[in-house]
Amino acid sequence: MKQSERPTPVVSDKNADSKRSKTVAGFLATVLLTSFVAATYGFGFYLFAQLVTDMRKDLGFDYTVVGTITAAGQLGFLLFALLGTWLSTRIGGGQVVIGSVALCGLCLVLLPVSDSIVLIGILLTIMGGTAASVYVPLVEIVGRVIDYRHRGKVLGLVSSGTSYGVFVNSLLVPGFVQNDNWRGLWYSVGFGTLMVTMVAAFTFHRLGLFRREEEASGTAGTTDDDGVPRNDGGRENNSARAGWRMVLVRWVVIVWTMKFLNGFACMPFQNYLSPYLREGLGFDIDFAAQVWGAIGVIGMFAGFAVGWLSDRIGVRASLVMCYALFFTSSLLLVVAPVGFLPMVSGVLFALAFYPIYGLVPAYVSKSASGAAATVIFGVTNVTQGVGGIVGNYTAGFLKNVTGDFMWYYVVVAVTAVILGVLTLQLPREGSAESAIGKKPAPPRIEKDAAQSVS
Repeated sequence: MKQSERPTPVVSDKNADSKRSKTVAGFLATVLLTSFVAATYGFGFYLFAQLVTDMRKDLGFDYTVVGTITAAGQLGFLLFALLGTWLSTRIGGGQVVIGSVALCGLCLVLLPVSDSIVLIGILLTIMGGTAASVYVPLVEIVGRVIDYRHRGKVLGLVSSGTSYGVFVNSLLVPGFVQNDNWRGLWYSVGFGTLMVTMVAAFTFHRLGLFRREEEASGTAGTTDDDGVPRNDGGRENNSARAGWRMVLVRWVVIVWTMKFLNGFACMPFQNYLSPYLREGLGFDIDFAAQVWGAIGVIGMFAGFAVGWLSDRIGVRASLVMCYALFFTSSLLLVVAPVGFLPMVSGVLFALAFYPIYGLVPAYVSKSASGAAATVIFGVTNVTQGVGGIVGNYTAGFLKNVTGDFMWYYVVVAVTAVILGVLTLQLPREGSAESAIGKKPAPPRIEKDAAQSVS
């Protein structure tokens, strides 16, 4: 056969089809994971907060009950973070995610059935827990279906899911409340969540996400198209035992400490912002609402935007930038909380707050895989929850002692500086120093040299 008559290679066509299928899988996973966070975080307690006035009028409970339910929800978050971590290393992250969203949807549907505030409190506590258990396996799933170079933007978008859920709430609440139909709203978001769960279960099955990572083919010891090492599927490195030994790894302990401080500073900043603006600084409710509105709108885009940036300049650099914004935001509330500057503070807070909760899992997903990544990230959710509890208590204590919320924002500013310093102590994500649960591929230069010799 002549040279010109040889059949045309089809390798390029296969590669193109493979890239298209990976892109579609990544897109579907991103949309579904974002919707899960929107449902478990954006509904549940955030919806309860918007409907509490109408529910109190109908059911007759007081704000002591509201405080008790909120505290129970935080406890549920901590317990489910541990439970989700334990289950993910045994039955798989895909199963835990789908089970958590299904449980959340079921609780949303059951809540308006009863007039018992005790039962409603239990259901809200479980929903607070599902918010943690649905989030724990995200780094494992993203590591399996999203290319290394896109994980920052994807996890940034997923972390903004809460904003989308709250946005949907804000669109639905007025219509239902005006008709004295708060129960109908719970039914609507509940059945909607269950429908998404069914679609997600089918999609996860088609994508192979119900199989353990070591059972998935074609990932162990391979590299992405740009030469970046893929997560290894080795059973030994990805074992749950390897994951629990992460307490001996320096950067892991730093990440856990950072998440504790994130919860300590970020959650109370948000919780006490409106009381500080209205009671401490004398702004009216309209201005406080405008600040919150700006935070919500910016939060819908900030996570993706900063995540996109982190894929280009690195997660560490993006984290330092966010902590600098967070420091400036809190400093404005301490030294110059006048005129329009609290609005500027709110904007800076939104630009930092939502991305932070996507950047930390992005760092973990680029540095660890399998059970190790699941355990590392699962523990971060626990330390974050504990930090939130300690931070809220500290903020209330300082308010009682000093009579002013300002002093807690001083503490927040100092904490932001500490977080920036801790970030600089982390090794570069994806480097040999940070790699856990995966085997580094040979350097591209050596690979190319070998090919040229052969």
